[in-house]
Amino acid sequence: MLETGIKGHKELTVTMEKTAKALGSGGLEVFATPALIAMAERTARESVAPELGEGQSTVGIRVEISHLSATPVGLEVFCDTELVEIDRRRLVFRVEVHDKFGKIAEGMHERFIIDDEKFLAKAYEKVGGKS
Repeated sequence: MLETGIKGHKELTVTMEKTAKALGSGGLEVFATPALIAMAERTARESVAPELGEGQSTVGIRVEISHLSATPVGLEVFCDTELVEIDRRRLVFRVEVHDKFGKIAEGMHERFIIDDEKFLAKAYEKVGGKS
């Protein structure tokens, strides 16, 4: 059952592919903000996926993250999310990301529950329908 308090947790090691330099968001070989945001979205998405109906999933609609500290290649990062608000199909998550030295990011993330087939059909209308 979908209810507030659902928590998610993911871990990853910072690799060269996840750096600001590699992703183009900066020029240094430290954990990139876009990679951090992707990790937060995945953690939130996977935390509620088992509670959704058949043919449903969630899509990210808003991210507000403060990236507080740089993490170099080779360190592990830990992302924790908590579902703190449900407004019909809108889900709001609190996000915190840490490395072994402390908090590196915090913020909020919103997702929307969608019907997969309807969502894809609407998206493909932009290019004349699914081929």
